[in-house]
Amino acid sequence: MTEARLWKSLKDGTVQCRLCNHYCVVRPGERGKCGVRANEDGVLYALNYGKIAALNLDPVEKKPLYHFQPGTRTFSFATMGCNLRCAFCQNWTLSQPPADDGRIEGRDATPQQLVDEAVHLGAASISYTYSEPTIFFELMQDTAKLAHARGLKNIMVSNGFMSRECLDALGPDIDAINVDLKSFSESFYKDTTGAHLKPVLDNLRHIKHTLKWWLEVTTLLIPGQNDSKEELDKLTDFLVGEIGPDTPWHISRFHPDYKMTDRGATRLDGLETAYAMGKSKGLKYVYIGNMPGANKQQTECPSCGALLIDRTGFSAGRTSIQNGKCAKCGEPIHGVDLG
Repeated sequence: MTEARLWKSLKDGTVQCRLCNHYCVVRPGERGKCGVRANEDGVLYALNYGKIAALNLDPVEKKPLYHFQPGTRTFSFATMGCNLRCAFCQNWTLSQPPADDGRIEGRDATPQQLVDEAVHLGAASISYTYSEPTIFFELMQDTAKLAHARGLKNIMVSNGFMSRECLDALGPDIDAINVDLKSFSESFYKDTTGAHLKPVLDNLRHIKHTLKWWLEVTTLLIPGQNDSKEELDKLTDFLVGEIGPDTPWHISRFHPDYKMTDRGATRLDGLETAYAMGKSKGLKYVYIGNMPGANKQQTECPSCGALLIDRTGFSAGRTSIQNGKCAKCGEPIHGVDLG
């Protein structure tokens, strides 16, 4: 077992995990809410270190990141586990077993082996994704440091519920992140994910304005749950006013899964309503994902409307960005290594 980081001792062998905003108090012989951090004789251990349960070479657009090294491949991996309990989880066979029944499966791999494989495959970056990377913090931190030394970028795809200590510890090592802003309702977060809204909002501000990682935000639009005009109005106001209109917002289609099979998939008109609201509020880059035929995956110049990056599925073709600007009108286009 690997000793965990970001925890402190309490009384009588009890410890407090400081990795995410649950701040679990874990008694000897017990695990935290994520199911992958265990107290053994007063020491907190990361049971999932090096146990790779999912691994693939993906287009970076699949994360989704549309303004970070478009058209490149990212070496993506995860361990089992998550610190949230989303009833609608679309990757629940990977995220939920450690908390459900204590099961942690995966093939053994070291950070050095993971980085070597990423370089061998010609990846431009490594993505900590699929499940929630916060819960494999130790493996992510060790891998990210080695990745930077080999010239690779590091990407997180996260629910954004990590602690401030976790964010700051990763500060020098992460280059980009996509955060799921699942709702703009505390009751939704509490009842449907087992978490809270405020820490996610605070972390979004910290990422954007202090850590200055490249940030994109995704919202899975669930019919009758988080798609009301009032909620979307607050969410888009927050993105524009507090995170910045240059932050790409991905609106993703829900399909019934896990414990939420009592409603149908998101309709195109619902996605388009959210898209129109984001654009009308002043968000420069709004996208619809997981919806074939929506035709809202292209990057267009927010000034003159010229097509900048043409996308088909997860394939991106660069068209008219030169030195980070629209080739037609010279408008600066926000992102990293856009062309």
